[in-house]
Amino acid sequence: MTQKDTLVFVGTSDIAGIVRGKSFPKSEWEKRLKNGVGWTPTNIQLTCFDSISDSPFGAFGDLALVPDPATRFTIEGGEKPLEFAIGDIREPEGGAWEFCTRSLARRAVQELHAVAGATPLVAFEHEFQLKDKPPRAGDAYGFKGFRDGQAWAEAYLAALRQTTCVPDTFMKEYGPAQYEITLKPVKGIKAADNAVILRLLAYDVLGQSGVTPSFSPILDPESVGNGVHIHFSFLDDTGAPLTYDGDEAHGMSALTRHFIGGVLKYLDQILALLAPSEISYLRLTPHRWSAAFNNLGYRDREASVRICPTFSTDETARARQFNFEVRAVDSAASPYLAFAAIMFAGTQGVKDKIEPPAPTEEDLAMLDPAALAEKGIKRLPESLPEALVRFADSKAVRSWFGDGFVDLYKAHKLGEMAQLEGMNDLEKCQKYKDVY
Repeated sequence: MTQKDTLVFVGTSDIAGIVRGKSFPKSEWEKRLKNGVGWTPTNIQLTCFDSISDSPFGAFGDLALVPDPATRFTIEGGEKPLEFAIGDIREPEGGAWEFCTRSLARRAVQELHAVAGATPLVAFEHEFQLKDKPPRAGDAYGFKGFRDGQAWAEAYLAALRQTTCVPDTFMKEYGPAQYEITLKPVKGIKAADNAVILRLLAYDVLGQSGVTPSFSPILDPESVGNGVHIHFSFLDDTGAPLTYDGDEAHGMSALTRHFIGGVLKYLDQILALLAPSEISYLRLTPHRWSAAFNNLGYRDREASVRICPTFSTDETARARQFNFEVRAVDSAASPYLAFAAIMFAGTQGVKDKIEPPAPTEEDLAMLDPAALAEKGIKRLPESLPEALVRFADSKAVRSWFGDGFVDLYKAHKLGEMAQLEGMNDLEKCQKYKDVY
């Protein structure tokens, strides 16, 4: 294929977390770098099922999807070489469109820096399952499942290394045909960019190996869920770590405590962005190693925010390693919206010096609401409709994202849920399985 014939795809991860976009000849890269490709405002209201939710734009309006050269990559070889770049959605005059998910994430990063002089260092950890693969008995975290997937996993990791992603670990997970992949942490929105790339290359590379991944929140109500854990630490402008304080009982600096305090205070109000499907709430229940309460945990895998372990006795190395993870996220979420929501909530916590509740060390499902309230903890929304009410009614969320975005997002999700009317939980899982 000649350079003139090669196509470059420029994509955006939309409200539904789906990568959509357009392609153009590689020979026009410089032109498209300035002018982008045409885009339509109502595209933002395409649900994950390709229906169109109520839109304030109708058939009107024009936008440009402009590729970011820092995200461009080429996957060479194989049956289908790929040229790809992530884009920003811009107004015809060049400014950021207020509903561009990537622009919202970028603004969230800028606000933390303005408040605290800090930049987040972030890594997304993903779980997924292979569709229509029978389970192997006795293979939770097993060697057999690893060997089953080793060939496609190595091809997958090799493809990721041709992008901005740097693979960290790969493992056979607990569930049937379930795997986990993690990336090395990076600064700012590059982490969300990498999450977008990781997901799209999984479908692309694994598909060429004859297996089909699903990142859907849960494939079967009676089985395990697939989560996304987003790991955070902070750096100052010189690259020095800001997350750790060795004199604090659990190692958290004041910045870290207040950021986590904000996340936990507003978690119920941003959950519709982090866990945005009806089936997400089948996973967010006690004893699924996910998240059911707005609690902080010290090495507790049932906490919504978990302080992660460090493996060094050296204080300098410990400060570099120290991080926490937000666990109430899944892959039905756009990485940009989940990241932005956590960043906005955390930054509000830093502004207001919100202290988190003490780390929990007990089974919260065994406590009544009054006992939980004494600890500053409450049950998270148990359904998408409940989460949407708290989201739409939140003055804080509206101040971060804007009234227009909040109303648009709510309409988007109502349109998505309309496609599921009359289905039972298993049928809903089957429908999402083929999308994510």
